[in-house]
Amino acid sequence: MKQQSWYRPWRGSALGYHEPSRQLTDARKGSPWLAAGSRTVQQQALRDFSAAMANFFAGKHRRPGFRKRGRSEGFRIVGARGRQWDVRQVHRRWSEVKVPKVGWVRFRRSRAVPDAKSFRITRDRAGRWHVAFAAIPESIDPSGTCEVVGVDRGVAVSAAFSIGEPLSCPGLRPAEVERLRRPQRRLARAGRRSNRRARLRGRIARLKAREADRRKDWAERTSTELARRYDLVRVEDLRLPNMIRSARGTVAEPGRNVAQKASLNRSILAAGWGLLVARPEQKAPGRVEKIPAAYTSQRYPACGHVAVESRRSQARFRCVACGFESNADVNAAIDITAGRAVTARGGGPLGQPVNREPQHFAPPSW
Repeated sequence: MKQQSWYRPWRGSALGYHEPSRQLTDARKGSPWLAAGSRTVQQQALRDFSAAMANFFAGKHRRPGFRKRGRSEGFRIVGARGRQWDVRQVHRRWSEVKVPKVGWVRFRRSRAVPDAKSFRITRDRAGRWHVAFAAIPESIDPSGTCEVVGVDRGVAVSAAFSIGEPLSCPGLRPAEVERLRRPQRRLARAGRRSNRRARLRGRIARLKAREADRRKDWAERTSTELARRYDLVRVEDLRLPNMIRSARGTVAEPGRNVAQKASLNRSILAAGWGLLVARPEQKAPGRVEKIPAAYTSQRYPACGHVAVESRRSQARFRCVACGFESNADVNAAIDITAGRAVTARGGGPLGQPVNREPQHFAPPSW
């Protein structure tokens, strides 16, 4: 079997999994501190690294980076020969899982524990430990009503549905925002690698973790509701990595409005745009369509007229051709529901007007 060359050409071919695994066996014999750890965890780390490098050179993922203290700390345990690991229930809320070289570790169940052959234990920035069991959840069956819904994502309104339901992703409350600003200001004056700096970073991480938990919970609830109520979900085809790219530029060509662009990037990330599309695709595979986002906020679907002047403000839309007036985000969601490629001349791909009420579609073939 030919080994992939992920070193530079003059350094020879890369080491696969088997050679580092053999070296690990020799290292454990000569290093008692290394032998004290679990062989399963160490071997799985080598397997993950080998797979990450293979995916990088296949163009599937970005290049793996070095581990950093406080970020993505954890390990994965896989059962030998496909066997399942021991999990037992203590009482209604708590269970225990057997971790090699550690013993039984108690955890609080947030949902039913599946029959998994592997699990991962991680530690977030707030110092909380989590255990996740690897299992593929069952998809949500369609409702059978053949209803279509369009979802428009925004900053002021996180998600607007074509049926007229605007939703906002919950974040930190005003009092919590003030509690976050004070340690951030003190952190700027704290000495590097000092105990004070570590305490301030912990306080900031706990508030940030609370904000992330609320955003994930909102995305989970919203995506589940979309998958249950509608047979087809249409969203804008947005290139989020390009949209949240920094505008700092280089030393030779510095960017403009860097602070404003950074604030916009934070607002996009806080609105949960990525989770709001990724989770429905996982819960309702094959029932999520991405529509070109061009001119969806400037067109009225009934008459098909496109004009920049129709978007009066962030929340107001008034068609300059027919005088129709409504919420701008809801109008964009209705345009997304039509599912047509939009042109600058208005209408669909051939310039034809699109019906404003595309609430149903032909029954799917599944």
